[in-house]
Amino acid sequence: MSREILIHVADGERRVAIVENKHLDDFYIEIDRHRSTLGNIYKGRVESILPSINGAFVNIGQERNGFLYLTDADHPYVQDFDNLNGPGAAAQGFFDKLLNRKPKSSSVAVAVDTEGNAPAPASSPEAVEVLKPAESASVPAKVEASNAGGQGRGRGRFGRQQGGAKERPVSLKVGQEVLVQVEKDPFGTKGARLTTHLSIPGRFVVYMPYDKHIGVSQKIESIEERQRLRDIIKECDFAKDGGFIIRTVSFGQEKEELLNDARFVHEKWQKVVKLAKEKKAPAIIYQEGDIIWKVVRDFFRKEVTGVHIDSKEEHEQLVKYVESLVGKPALKKVHYYGGEASIFEAHKISAELDRIYDQKVFLKTGAYLVIEPTEGVTVIDVNSGRYKTSASPEDAAFNVNIEAAPEIARQLRLRDLGGIIVIDFIDMSREDHKRKVLDVLKAELARDLSKTEVNKISSLGLVEMTRERAGKTIESLKFAECPYCHGRGRVKID
Repeated sequence: MSREILIHVADGERRVAIVENKHLDDFYIEIDRHRSTLGNIYKGRVESILPSINGAFVNIGQERNGFLYLTDADHPYVQDFDNLNGPGAAAQGFFDKLLNRKPKSSSVAVAVDTEGNAPAPASSPEAVEVLKPAESASVPAKVEASNAGGQGRGRGRFGRQQGGAKERPVSLKVGQEVLVQVEKDPFGTKGARLTTHLSIPGRFVVYMPYDKHIGVSQKIESIEERQRLRDIIKECDFAKDGGFIIRTVSFGQEKEELLNDARFVHEKWQKVVKLAKEKKAPAIIYQEGDIIWKVVRDFFRKEVTGVHIDSKEEHEQLVKYVESLVGKPALKKVHYYGGEASIFEAHKISAELDRIYDQKVFLKTGAYLVIEPTEGVTVIDVNSGRYKTSASPEDAAFNVNIEAAPEIARQLRLRDLGGIIVIDFIDMSREDHKRKVLDVLKAELARDLSKTEVNKISSLGLVEMTRERAGKTIESLKFAECPYCHGRGRVKID
C-alpha cells in the first residue's frame, strides 16, 4: 500500500491531500484569513456568568468572547482538592496563587456526574478511541483534531450533564482570570467554545496537566500491549503532576520514542506555566502549530511512503519539523516538487479535489449520492441512478447501499461535514442486509479523526448520525453565499 502526503502552498493558503493507493483519502486546508484557533490556550477573563444557560463568557482577546460551559469549568479551578493527594492539589495551589484566587468560594451551581467526577478533557480529535476519557490531539485545519472530543459530551441542551447529576457549587466569578483552551472555533455570530480541561497533544501521547490517570486508546485491543504502554508511561518521573492519554499510533512503538514524546509535551506545558505567570489576561499562552506542523505530528507514520511539497521556503520548514518530531532517518521521505504542472495535477487528483464541492457524487456502478448541507442538518440521499442488474429489488438495494456506505464516510471526511447527518439509504427489508451496510459505514467512519456516533437503520431506511464539528467546513472556506439567490441556488423566473 502506498500512502503519500501532498502539500500545495499558495499565497495565504496551504492545502494538504492524503493519497492512498493513488486515490484521494483525506483533505485539509488552511487559509491565513481564517486561521483556526482550535487547541490554543488563553489566559482569559470572565466577563459574565449566565446560570440560565449554564455558561460563562470569557474575554480571550478575540473579536467575540468565548463561551465556557460551567460544567467545563468544574476542573481544575472549582473542585475541592483538599482531600486529593498529588497532581490535582499541586496544580490547584499553583493557579490559586498565580491568579490571586481564594481556594474556596462559590457562586454558581453546576452539574457533575453521578460519581462527582469532572468531565473528560475536551480538545480531542480521537476522543472516540479512548478508555474513558478522551484522547486529545489537534486535527489539522478542518477542525482538527481533530476529533475536539467532548463537545456536548454528556450534556443536555444547555450544557447541563445528564443522568441524575448532582449539583455542586463552582467558584467562578466575574472578573476572574482563567486558563482556557479552544475546543471549537468561532462559528457565525458565536464565539469560540472553551474548556478548562487543558491538554497538550504529541505524536504518541497527550499530556493532561490536571488529570492523574493513564488512558489508552480503545482501538488498541491487545491487553498485553495496553499494559506495556501503560508501564512505559508510568516511568515518566518528570511528569508525575499530570496524566496521559496514549494514542492509537503508539501501538508497537519503542519505549524510547514514547518517553521522548511524553517529555516533549511536558516541556511544552512548562512553557505554558511560565507564560501564564508573565502575561496579563486576555493573552494567548499556547498556540497550535500551522497545518504543516500538524500534518507531521498527526499523519507522518511508518506507512507513509513520501511527503511532497511545492514551496522551497515551506520545504525547509517541513524538514525542520520532521527532524524534530520524527527524526533524521525520516528526512529521506521528504521531497520538494518543482514541476511545471501543479503538484495535485502531477499526482492526478485535481479532478477528485474539484468534485468535493459537487452536490452529486457518482459511484462506479452508476448509482450516486446527493449531499445537501443545511444550517442544522446535512442530508445524504442514496439513489440507484443508472445502476442496472438482474438481481431482485432487495439485492439491488443492498448492492447500491453497500457501495455507497464507504463513500459517504469518505465524503464526510473530505468535506469536513459535521453536526447532525441523516442518510437516506435505499429501502431494504432483510435485517442482515441492514446490519452489513451499517457495519461497513461504521468501519469506514472508524478511520475518521473526528468523533462520530451512528444509530441503527430505521424502518424508513434512514440512518441518523452525528459527526463532531470543530471549525468551518471545507466548502465555507472556499465559497461565499451568492448575493442574488442567498444560497438557494435558483434563479427566479419573472
